[in-house]
Order: sequence, then structure tokens, then C-alpha cells
Amino acid sequence: MSEKKKTKSFKYWIGKMHLWLGLISGLFVFFLGITGCILAFEREIEDAVQTYRFTAVQNKSLLSPTKLKQIADKALPNKKAHSITYQLGRTTQVVYYNEEPTYYYIVFVDQYTGQVIKVKDMSEDFFRIVINGHYYLWLPPEIGQPILTTATMIFVLLLISGLVLWWPKSRAARKQRFSVKLKSKWRRLNYDLHNVLGFYMTFIVIFIALSGMVIGFQWFAKSVYWVSSGGETMTLYEESFSDTTRTGSLNLNAAAADQLWARFINEDPSFKGILDVHVPENEKAAIEIAKNPDPETYWKADYQYFDQHTLKEIDVKHMFGKFANASTADKISRMNYDIHVGAIMGLPGKILVFFASLIAASMPVTGIIIWLGRKKKLKKINSI
Repeated sequence: MSEKKKTKSFKYWIGKMHLWLGLISGLFVFFLGITGCILAFEREIEDAVQTYRFTAVQNKSLLSPTKLKQIADKALPNKKAHSITYQLGRTTQVVYYNEEPTYYYIVFVDQYTGQVIKVKDMSEDFFRIVINGHYYLWLPPEIGQPILTTATMIFVLLLISGLVLWWPKSRAARKQRFSVKLKSKWRRLNYDLHNVLGFYMTFIVIFIALSGMVIGFQWFAKSVYWVSSGGETMTLYEESFSDTTRTGSLNLNAAAADQLWARFINEDPSFKGILDVHVPENEKAAIEIAKNPDPETYWKADYQYFDQHTLKEIDVKHMFGKFANASTADKISRMNYDIHVGAIMGLPGKILVFFASLIAASMPVTGIIIWLGRKKKLKKINSI
């Protein structure tokens, strides 16, 4: 058998794999691409249309976390507050989140006056609904997430096989493969849109897809960590707890969160990022304070945990501790979500993710058209 036939045979089977994997995952890829486009500018759209998120900066003292919690509790009774989020120029968000029974609310409160601006049920929020679809297909997470993540994994194989099929054999053919011929007939135009745009966006889409697999598959997240750390095992997040034998030793009770919050405020009065205070729900819970210097991303945040009875800091071994203590592998894992949404590169990154998601959504459509066209052509040849 000649070398030429071997090459042809290899591409033939790659083509078959590309076709059938595309038919299996196409609808899911289209769905993920469209919802990814919608979510690319989620924060910018929310800021543009939800004016209750903002408040003028005033030369007044901020209300403490427990005071804001007490105000929000009256506006949303019989729910447990999860955290209080401060950011300069924005209303404080008192978040109420629980898994069983399931609920997710945000109470927006003016941190200077204590005025409740809005009580929002996040189960009715447009972007939250889209996120639940993008992550879980609006199914129970243990069902929907594996389905969509498997489709994403198949899409990665499609991108790789597509590159193999697209790769030109000669320099002359190469010139034809890098541009879309806008004046050509619609079938040729569709072919170019599938292949040329697919090529240009492949490497961006692969990053989006692989970061999605890190979110969806625990085994894949651990594998990425193992590779990036040089063979170390990922330490999973564990909840920190206070020492209940020291209950009442400082006579602080709920004010412990206020004292820690005041300490963070006084340490850096010019801080313009996000300060997130997790108030303890019971005597066993620790107080978590997250300090994020960059409100546009998440990966640089410092997470610190304190005993509510002694105010002593609790050391943690997982990646969600102080940023300065994070290893290279920890930082790569922390970056994953910001890579997935493009925020790691700021607004240009989000624009890239938007167009990459749009092109990814178009791939199944243009691919189906190519397949139907070839099928019709073969049928015509066989009838002769």
C-alpha cells in the first residue's frame, strides 16, 4: 500500500469520527455556544440595566456586617444570611443561599444609611436561569453537568480532528484555506465559514472547552492540577470550624465578624476591591473574609478563616487560602473560571470569548449543511 493511500485512509477514518461525534454532540455544542455568548457580558449588562447595584460614595462610616445583616433579615425573614459583600460605589449585597431547602436571594442595602434598595430572588434572575442551563441543562446537577461536560469533551476531539482534516497538503492549497470567499456560492461560503472560522478560533475555543471540563469533571480538574504541579495531588476544599470549647471566652458573639471586618478596613483604608464577610451561622462555624483586589476577576482573592470565639486565624491547606501562599498549580486552578469567561484578559478577553462561543455554536449548523450537501451529491451520483 502506498504512502498516499495510507494518508488518505487515515483522513477517511478521521472524517468518519468527526462526522459521527459531530452528530452526537452538535445540539449540545450549539446550546453551550449560544448560552456562552449570552453570559460573556453578564456583568456589563447587569451594571447597565440594574441601577440598584450602585450607590454614591459618601463621607460617612460604613454600617457593620452584623448591622446590615439585621436590616436584611427583617426584609427577608426566616432565611439564613450567607455573606455580606462590600465594594466602594456599590450597594452592599447580603446574600442568602442554602442547598436544603434550596433558596438564593440577594438583599441590596445602602451601606451608609441601611436603606433596603431591593430584595432579589435569584431563581427568577435571567442570567441565573441561563447559567443553570449552561452548567446543568436545567436538570439536577448530578445529571445535567456530566451530559454537558461529556459533550464538551467530544467537542475538543472534534476540534482536533477538524484541524487534521483542514490541514492543507501543499502550499497552493494553504493559500485557499486561510480566507473566507465572501463572493462565492452559498455552499462554498458555508464550507469556508465552517473550516476557516473554525481554524482561527480553535485555540481559543479549546481553552474555553478545557476550562469547562475542569469545572464539570472532578477527575479532569485533579489531572490538570497533577500535571501543572509536577505530580502533586490536589487538596480539596474543606470547611473550617471554630473551637466550640472556647464559646464565650471573648464575649464577642455575633460582633466577632464586625471586629474582624473593622480590622481589615483599618489595615487598608484605600482598598477599592471587594470585601466579602461570611458571618457564622452557628457556634461551630468559622468566619471567612475574602479580600479581592480585582473586582473583574476572582483568582487573586485572599481567603482567610477565623475562629469566631477567639478571632484566631485558622490555617488551611487547600488552594482557597491566602493568595501569597498559593502554588503555581493553585493559581492555575484558581484562574480556571476567569479563563472560561475570558475575564482573565479583561474586556478584550470577553470579546474573544463571545465571538469564539458564537463560532462554536455555528459549527454544528454549518457542519450539518456540509454533510447534507455531500449526502445529496452522493445520492445524485449513485442514481446516474
